[in-house]
Amino acid sequence: MADGEGYRNPTEVQMSQLVLPCHTNQRGELSVGQLLKWIDTTACLSAERHAGCPCVTASMDDIYFEHTISIGQVVNIKAKVNRAFNSSMEVGIQVTSEDLCSEKQWNVCKALATFVAHRELSKVKLKQITPRTEEEKTEHSVAAERRRMRLVYADTIKDLLANCAIQGDLENRDCCCLVPAEKTRVESVELVLPPHANHQGNTFGGQIMAWMENVATIAASRLCRAHPTLKAIEMFHFRGPSQVGDRLVLKAIVNNAFKHSMEVGVCVEAYRQEAETHRRHINSAFMTFVVLDADDQPRTLPWIRPQPGDGERRYREASARKKIRLDRKYIVSCKQAEMPLSVPWDPSNQVYLSYNNVSSLKMLVAKDNWVLSSEINQVRLYTLEEDKFLSFHMEMLVHVDTNQAFLLLSDLLRRPEWDKHYRSVALVQQVDEDDAIYHVISPVLSGDAKPQDFVILASRRKPCDNGDPYVIAMRSVTLPTHPETPAYRRGETLCSGFCFWREGDQLTKVSYYNQATPGFLNYVTTNVAGLSSEFYTTFKACEQFLLDNRSDLAPSLQTL
Repeated sequence: MADGEGYRNPTEVQMSQLVLPCHTNQRGELSVGQLLKWIDTTACLSAERHAGCPCVTASMDDIYFEHTISIGQVVNIKAKVNRAFNSSMEVGIQVTSEDLCSEKQWNVCKALATFVAHRELSKVKLKQITPRTEEEKTEHSVAAERRRMRLVYADTIKDLLANCAIQGDLENRDCCCLVPAEKTRVESVELVLPPHANHQGNTFGGQIMAWMENVATIAASRLCRAHPTLKAIEMFHFRGPSQVGDRLVLKAIVNNAFKHSMEVGVCVEAYRQEAETHRRHINSAFMTFVVLDADDQPRTLPWIRPQPGDGERRYREASARKKIRLDRKYIVSCKQAEMPLSVPWDPSNQVYLSYNNVSSLKMLVAKDNWVLSSEINQVRLYTLEEDKFLSFHMEMLVHVDTNQAFLLLSDLLRRPEWDKHYRSVALVQQVDEDDAIYHVISPVLSGDAKPQDFVILASRRKPCDNGDPYVIAMRSVTLPTHPETPAYRRGETLCSGFCFWREGDQLTKVSYYNQATPGFLNYVTTNVAGLSSEFYTTFKACEQFLLDNRSDLAPSLQTL
């Protein structure tokens, strides 16, 4: 049986629920809180199916709600484990709705949750996921990048607030039209009872999320004096457990109001006895609401006036999170075919550009429909035609240590030594240990009047687990310090780079991938005869470069 034919992921769990009146809000639509309960339950069952032991929710990534669900419709939830790490795993969730009478279906949302396996008497070491289909391979590979992005999220906010100008226009607003943020403050207490607990005795994560959505909706309503609609949730993060008998204090306040949306911050604290003075911070999240008119168009919202001190801090952080959401939606969420060739680079979006750079290459690598076009002297050339893109993949085995090959080829300053398409390379900015921006000048191509230049973001990654490749990903970015000039024709690359797999001691499989832009396709069309030969010549030069320099690494590279 071919992979994918009649195949079902062993961790996949499906849930279908009929939306009844008890599940709905005042508009007759499914309450988001109830939906979050169902999502968390389905994801937890998937995680436990893989782990073989109890699991707890650690976090839930951003959720964007695309469609509301009405009473009488059916909610279909599908969850499966994308990747397992040491004791945690990423679970992907997809939610759709259907109308049983018209048979219409809608996409509602996608979500990514992190669960941690928990066993009382022994440490859990999860077995690895073996992806089989192209979709599973893609999700498995990109999960490592998403995990990396979660770990640096707090630092991203801090850097954005420290280095970028964030909305500071309070002084320009008419004070009489501002609503004091304190008017939106909500505080509510819940006693955790046995029906609120999961099968381990801890408070059910989905129940906590539902309570949080409830107080956030009340806070949003106090600003707009209407029934708001929840459009997005930004990362539920569970800091610790709570149990039956705990009192949970839920606090919500509108942090900032923009023209058509508002951000509500929610935090949850737990304590055991009424006499206790210390409360445990167990969860927090940020929710974005809009108010829709009769035509389902967002209404203009009143401005907020934050309290001095913490209120002003939350106000600025909400503006920073909005910028990050827009960057993330622009860079991360859109389809590869919709991505512009060059994306403006600035410190506020560097994490997401790096993520997109590496994940785009990993998605290209995971494609199943590569076609072997030719093989010369154990160098293979594969091609892939998909949508409007034509991609190339070169592959060879080299008798060089994998880490050495990775370090040598990740130094783009040395690429002119073996690649004649790189006439010169200059380092523009060393962004961090793994990311750098280069200015590349290429020779004149056949039929062109002047040489090309590129501004390239190079991102490199070491393996997350055994079996993962070393990765060097490259894509074009735009920088105000390096605009297009008359001396060169500005070239662009959407997705290219190297992957390195360890095949044995001092033996590495080196693969190069390139997703051709329309401009390069024109060059391919007019130079079909010599193109294959040119690829082989360049790749063999790369092999010789690795062999000649395997014991000649710069000290700075050896320590990375």
